[in-house]
Amino acid sequence: MNAVRGGPKGPFLRFYRENHESERPDGETLAPIQRKTKTKRSADDAARQTLPYPFIVVELILVRHGLPVRKENTSGPADPELSVDGHAQAALFAKYMMTEHIDAIYSSPLKRAVQTAEPLSSATGLTPTLVPGIAEWDQHSNEYIPVEELKAANDPRWLEIAQGGFSSDEIPEEFHARVLESIETIIDNHRGDTVVVTCHGGVINDYLAHVLGLPTSQFFYPNYTSIHRIAASSAGHRSVLSVNETSHLRGSGLPTGLFHV
Repeated sequence: MNAVRGGPKGPFLRFYRENHESERPDGETLAPIQRKTKTKRSADDAARQTLPYPFIVVELILVRHGLPVRKENTSGPADPELSVDGHAQAALFAKYMMTEHIDAIYSSPLKRAVQTAEPLSSATGLTPTLVPGIAEWDQHSNEYIPVEELKAANDPRWLEIAQGGFSSDEIPEEFHARVLESIETIIDNHRGDTVVVTCHGGVINDYLAHVLGLPTSQFFYPNYTSIHRIAASSAGHRSVLSVNETSHLRGSGLPTGLFHV
């Protein structure tokens, strides 16, 4: 049947009226719509309107470092470098991220984080900015033993970690304050950008717990070179977009972390 202006004709008219005409908006309902349609505002007027949702201005990508070597010193901070597997994880992470536009790279000054950022830095030509405030809580410890090794050996230190232990010369409140200040400064300096931050499991836990409003600052296990995305708005809103992305490690045979089989 051909469409006819004004509605259907002939035998269909009565059926149409009974089923559709009662749904038409009345004049009072239509009037505001018509007025809004006819009223024109300048671009400046529109720009001053308050948006009904937070406007996202930064995509923050927090990345845990790759697998480090075990290191135990008699004195001085351990600060281990990446293992062979850790370097391979970092290379796969960089390759994966090259499908996205990156505006800036930041890193903890600890070796395992800096080395994780290096392949992405080489690929993008962006020099990582080192931020002391996103160093891990154990930065001054004279030993670093991957938690997987502690668990496999049934080391008492594993049980302490599993129960939420915080073995540091820095109290949790001080750790949280410096992490929060450092990450928020990065966000403030990159309106409209996508920023990668290579850091640590404790740092990622602390910031995500803050965004989610959790009572504990250490609540999950971030895998090696795992990606955690946060959307940050100019109004101060922070939203978690993803947690523990590790698709770049699938099929590689490389360990992902504590729960790798």
